Amino acid sequence: MLIAALLGITVGVLLGLTGAGGSIIAVPLLMWSLGWTLPQAAPVALLAVSAAATLGVVNAWPQGSVRYRAATVMALAGMLMAPFGLWAAHRAPVHLLALVFAVVLLGVALRMWRQARRAPEEAKMGWATVQSDGSELKGPICQLNPDTGRLRWTRPCSMAIVSSGALTGFLSGLLGVGGGFVIVPALRMVSPLPFHSAVATSLMAVALTSAGTVSLFMLSGKTLPWLIALPFVAGAMAGMLGGRRLAPRFAGPHLQQGFAVIMAGVGVMMILKSLL
Repeated sequence: MLIAALLGITVGVLLGLTGAGGSIIAVPLLMWSLGWTLPQAAPVALLAVSAAATLGVVNAWPQGSVRYRAATVMALAGMLMAPFGLWAAHRAPVHLLALVFAVVLLGVALRMWRQARRAPEEAKMGWATVQSDGSELKGPICQLNPDTGRLRWTRPCSMAIVSSGALTGFLSGLLGVGGGFVIVPALRMVSPLPFHSAVATSLMAVALTSAGTVSLFMLSGKTLPWLIALPFVAGAMAGMLGGRRLAPRFAGPHLQQGFAVIMAGVGVMMILKSLL
């Protein structure tokens, strides 16, 4: 139980700092420390990530950085796709799932590293949507309304948000991940949101999607190992509070690069373990 709590704290801190990567780290940690398979670790990881992410949303809400409409749309699309991911997970070999998990990790890590290196100011402040003369800059698919600061829900923007949420849900069911590692870079790619706003929005989407996937798991008649799950969840929530307090002290590019390095390292280790 103590080990589970310490592992949960690690997951919560990472989730609080980056809005992503909670279950990406939780799943391997549970597998390596407890000798679990990916299907065994996935629901416990999702439960902890959902609880910690919910706490993070409550903490970030007063700052006005949570784009709740985008998060809700992503989560609804994710919940619709999660059953398909669960269906695929029950039919795929365990070692193949672990290998797919690792490859996804490496791909996202590379993309986030390149984004932070190419445009460090964008990673810190977000893309500008208007110039000083009021004319609109050419930029991402989704744009902000300069008067309200809200996203303009055009058809291309809506499709981009829904597609990101659907992919998140499928991966949540397939690999037991909350999907923040998809949502944060997706929001940064398709919208002008600053990194910290993308993190806060990701936390809400992750909380909803993870909770929905765990509910599907429980409704299928399976049970969780509560003696491990509860201290793990408690540790993740404590870590989330610490991570959210530390997040404003770090620049967006440094957070993105640090997160990318962690994901790449875990991905390489999982590939080596799957192949050896």
